[in-house]
Amino acid sequence: MLVLSALSFWLWTISSPDAAIIKVATDSDIIKLPNFDASPMFVSGVAAITMLAVALFVLWRALKQNKKAPRWAVVLFGFAFASQTLVMLFAGKTMTISDLLRGALALSVPLIFGSMAGVLSERVGIVNIAIEGQLLAGAFTSALVASMTQSLWLGLVGALIAGALVSWVLAVFSIKYIVDQIIVGVVLNVLVIGLTSFFFSTVMQANQDLFNRPPRFDKIAIPLLSQIPVIGPMLFNQTAIVYLMYVAIVAVYFFMFKTRWGLRVRAVGEYPLAADTVGIKVYRTRYISVIIGGALAGLGGAAFTLGSVGAFGDKMTNGAGYIALAALIFGRWNPILAALAGLLFGFAQNLQYVLTAVGSQAPSELLLMLPYALTVVAVAGLVGKVTGPASAGKPYIKS
Repeated sequence: MLVLSALSFWLWTISSPDAAIIKVATDSDIIKLPNFDASPMFVSGVAAITMLAVALFVLWRALKQNKKAPRWAVVLFGFAFASQTLVMLFAGKTMTISDLLRGALALSVPLIFGSMAGVLSERVGIVNIAIEGQLLAGAFTSALVASMTQSLWLGLVGALIAGALVSWVLAVFSIKYIVDQIIVGVVLNVLVIGLTSFFFSTVMQANQDLFNRPPRFDKIAIPLLSQIPVIGPMLFNQTAIVYLMYVAIVAVYFFMFKTRWGLRVRAVGEYPLAADTVGIKVYRTRYISVIIGGALAGLGGAAFTLGSVGAFGDKMTNGAGYIALAALIFGRWNPILAALAGLLFGFAQNLQYVLTAVGSQAPSELLLMLPYALTVVAVAGLVGKVTGPASAGKPYIKS
C-alpha cells in the first residue's frame, strides 16, 4: 500500500491540467443527473492523501496491534486509487459511466460463470484449473448447435452439456484415478484448445453459414428498473444470458450456504473422512458438484458466441478461465464476492477498449496489460493471505 501511495503522489505531481468530463445520465433515465468536470489535480491530491492515510493506518495496526487490514480500509484504498487513475486516463476526454459499466458487465459474464464453476468445484475439494477449457468448449458447442438449429436455447443446452462433459473428465481422473488435479486441468485446457482449433479450421471455416453463423440474444429492458440512473442500463437492459447469470449467482450462494446439500459439499471439501463417517457419499457429492460447475462454465462460454460476438473464434476465451480463477481466490471462495471480483476484472478489460475509443494518451502497452496487471495486484496485493477449502487438491481414498 505504501508503494502505491508513493506512486499516487507521483501521479499527482504530473497530473494533466485538462479536466475529465464525467457523463452520468443516459437518454432513458427517469431522473437526469447532470454531467460534471473532474480536475485531475484535485482528484489526485485527495486520492493521494487518502491512500497515504490508509496505508499508514494499516501499517500502524500491523505493527502495534498485530492485526490485518480491515476490509473497509482495502475498499477505501482501492476506490481512491481507481478514482485517481480513471481521472488521469480520461484527462481532456469524456468518461461515460453507463458505457463503462455496461461493457464491464458484458465482459465479466464469462468470468462470473467461470468463478461459479470454481466455487462449486473447489468447495467440494477438487481444484478446477480446467475452467478455461470448459468456457472454450461451451463457446464452440453453443455456436455450432445454434448455427445448425437456429435455436438460441438449444445452443445454450449444448454449451451446458459441453462444459459438463469437460468437468466430468476432470472429475473422473481426479476422483477415480487419483491423478494430480492441477495436471489434469492443464491437460484438459490444452486438449480443448487443440480440438476446437482443429474443428474450427476444418469444419467451421469450410462452411461458416451452416456451422458458425449463430443468432444472438437481443437485450431485454425491464420496465422502470432499466431507467434507474447509472445502474439501470447496466443491470436491467441485458440479454437472457446475463439474467441467467444473476440467477446462477443467487442459486449457488443459496444452495451452498442455506441448504443441507451445501453443508455436505462444504464438509466434503474441508474434511472428507469425517463426512464419510457420518454417511455422506463423498465421491458422489464431488462428482455432482464438479459437473454442475462445469455446466455453468459452459454457459459462460455461450456468452461469448450467443451473447456478444455472434460467432466462434479460435482461442476466443483468451485466458478468461484463469482470470475467473483469480476472481475465485479474490472472492475467497464466496459466490457473491467472486462475482464482484469478476465484475472488477471485466471493468479493467472494458476500460482498455473505452480508452482506445476516446483516444486516450495512455500508452497502448499499458492498456493491453491493464486487466492482467489488475489481476496480479488484486490477488497478490489486496486479497492478502487466504486459505481455501482444506481438502482442495487432495485426493480422498476410501479406506
